[in-house]
Amino acid sequence: MIALAVHGGHAEALDRTGLLFWRDDTLEPLGPVKLLEAVRDVTALGGVLLRNLFAIGTIVALLFLRQRREALLFALTVMAGWLVNSALKALVGRPRPEIVPHLTEAGGNSFPSGHSFNAAVIYIAMALAFGAMSNRPSVRRTLIGAALFGTLAIAWSRVWLGVHWPSDVVAGWLGGAGWAFLANALFQRPAQLAAEAVSALDSPPEPSPKH
Repeated sequence: MIALAVHGGHAEALDRTGLLFWRDDTLEPLGPVKLLEAVRDVTALGGVLLRNLFAIGTIVALLFLRQRREALLFALTVMAGWLVNSALKALVGRPRPEIVPHLTEAGGNSFPSGHSFNAAVIYIAMALAFGAMSNRPSVRRTLIGAALFGTLAIAWSRVWLGVHWPSDVVAGWLGGAGWAFLANALFQRPAQLAAEAVSALDSPPEPSPKH
């Protein structure tokens, strides 16, 4: 629905209002320099380097804990999510906003926000993977809640830094969060079968009975 609104030009007024909100006469965001650095630190958590380091670290940790199914499920979710986001960016082909200064480097198409989409996929899928290891619902809720809050902050930072329209980050965050939960359900069975196959290969053959 957001993509259709963007394609039809129905999101322009809301996007301009959201992007220009809380800025001074020079179109710079209001607030001290330290706030700008803090927002850049937040947005870096959704950048290619850090989010991929977290993704690799998650897979290694899950394998170390012998959680093969969760490791495979996480890897499938992240890789497929990257393909989904890349396809949407190419399909919509929206340019980035130019009405305010860009306060960080950004390239490629604008819709949906790759930081918002991929960060939501990775951090929410990470929370689901580690949450599955606990029998306590409160632990799972806490992990998922922290992932939701953190990825929303990453999405907001992209508008604050002037490199995305608000509709870009809303679509990116909703798409990434939705994909993380959907893929967790879709890939459960394939990941389980693959983990069982790997376990069978690792298991030593049973000794033949002696006569």
